[in-house]
Amino acid sequence: MNVMLIIAGILSVLAAFIHVGCIYFGANWYRFFGAGEQMATMAEQGSIQPTIITSGIIFVLIIWSLYAFSAAGVIIKLPFVRVILVIITAIYLLRGVAGLFLINNPLGRTPEFWIFSSSICLIIAIIHIIGLKQVWLSFA
Repeated sequence: MNVMLIIAGILSVLAAFIHVGCIYFGANWYRFFGAGEQMATMAEQGSIQPTIITSGIIFVLIIWSLYAFSAAGVIIKLPFVRVILVIITAIYLLRGVAGLFLINNPLGRTPEFWIFSSSICLIIAIIHIIGLKQVWLSFA
């Protein structure tokens, strides 16, 4: 079992649960976690759009956690685990770096949101990279 990939999977699950909380608790959570005033306002008005968008994010994060757990040897081997885990890692890395460029042009979010969320994404990317490095040869 690969501890780093287990941690990576757990972090993706935690991120998914935070997104579930946004759906359940509504506008205040969207605001607190920096989703932007537009998402919070839509949630307050009873729009289904924030729920649909957030549900999509939850779905992706759960799939990502399953692939991390699969590569870690915790669950069955999923198809294309090597290439998909590389893609997941790249997305976390790109999201983390890209967010740092949005601090001065926050696109409806706060600069603090971009710093905080980008830091989290970069940490998760690094954990994925370390875990991938440890299991890379076992994928062959």
